[in-house]
Amino acid sequence: MKHSFSTMLLAVAFNAIVGMLFAPMLGVSAAYGAVGANVVAACVGQMAPAGALREGVLVEIWTGEMIKRLRAGLEATWLEGVPDNSAVVNADCIHLVDVGIDPDVLINNTTYPIDLQDLDDQDKTISLDKFQTKVTPITDDELHAISYDKMGRVEESHRNALKDAEFLKAAHAMCPTKNTASTPVLVTTGQDDGTGRKMMTPADIVRLKAALDKAKVPMEGRRLVLCPDHVNDLLMLDQKFANQFYNYESGKPVNAYGFEIYQFANNPYYGSNGIKKAVGAQISATDRQASFAFWKGRVFKASGSLKMYYRDAQTNPQYQRNEINFRHYFIALPKKEDANVAIYSGTVGAAAPAPTPTISGADTLEVPATQGSNNRTYATSNGAAVTAQTDAEWLTVAAGGNKVTFTREAYAYSAEGDNPRVATVTIGIAGTEVTKTVTVSQAMAENA
Repeated sequence: MKHSFSTMLLAVAFNAIVGMLFAPMLGVSAAYGAVGANVVAACVGQMAPAGALREGVLVEIWTGEMIKRLRAGLEATWLEGVPDNSAVVNADCIHLVDVGIDPDVLINNTTYPIDLQDLDDQDKTISLDKFQTKVTPITDDELHAISYDKMGRVEESHRNALKDAEFLKAAHAMCPTKNTASTPVLVTTGQDDGTGRKMMTPADIVRLKAALDKAKVPMEGRRLVLCPDHVNDLLMLDQKFANQFYNYESGKPVNAYGFEIYQFANNPYYGSNGIKKAVGAQISATDRQASFAFWKGRVFKASGSLKMYYRDAQTNPQYQRNEINFRHYFIALPKKEDANVAIYSGTVGAAAPAPTPTISGADTLEVPATQGSNNRTYATSNGAAVTAQTDAEWLTVAAGGNKVTFTREAYAYSAEGDNPRVATVTIGIAGTEVTKTVTVSQAMAENA
């Protein structure tokens, strides 16, 4: 009896707090909100089936409050303003159209009809990451002995834990895995900070900007997220940056070097080999934290379902404690890795990472309708041999050293299909992820 009475008082207090939180949004006083929430809880409790949460803890309302506060947690952070695709999340998955190319623009065109150009859209299905907090127990004895809102404190701690984990994972996703032609990973070039770490300099940020300029990334919407080491480096080296780093009147980050600049403590680390460390990997003395830059137009975020798990002490006679945790689906990552770049601190005396090899050679090949072969040479900057793969049945490819042989079937006038038909050949360097795409087109034979 005493236990049941204590549990009932806990439920009443809990619902009153939730009601007071929502009262201002409904335009009523906090007192009316507290009473109203308990009335609703009582009605729900009467309609609930046996074994349900009879004390009327409003899990749905508490979950809604968690969602609202998680969204508020994005404000004034580097994820604020990033395109939000939560509205198209279905079953905690999202379908994205990856726009492969932008259409060509004709200036003062006088030729009609205008040529057709397929944008080669490809749909992607992405599962949102699942974040779960560990269960927090709250005993009846503990609630009986304290005077503050224990449940509110617990909810806040779970919310903060979710937000920290989601931001950490998002920052990791925004950073390239390693240095490539389309996703540069740079190394700082400054002086020794006294620990063997090379400091970041303003010139290093200019190098970041140059990498995005080279990729033709639009100027508007570029963001730079600095790790604490790099912020401190710039504060010591650049007085103008130090004066502008944070606008205490507006509360907004500084705009400098063509970036909106933010600071984040949990940026990912890179090893001495220039490879990004996995989330949760052990960090060694030779690993360095990175800063990263991205363009808002090429990234997205999405929030899926959030569920509160609650077990009332009344249904837990062995331990006589309440148990609570949350599960939230969330993701933030680039739609396509061609507008993001990272830079990590170099080590004094360490050899610079080997540059990413490149492939040079023809991007296109037009072949006649007759059966036959064509040879092309593809040079590599590191002298390695190339590999070749085709996506078409009518075309076979064979690589030997730096030479690729393209062997085609005949394309008769009476054949069914596009004119010309097109094959995509991928030229690569063995042991690397470096590739080059070659488009091979074959026109249909003319009618005799």
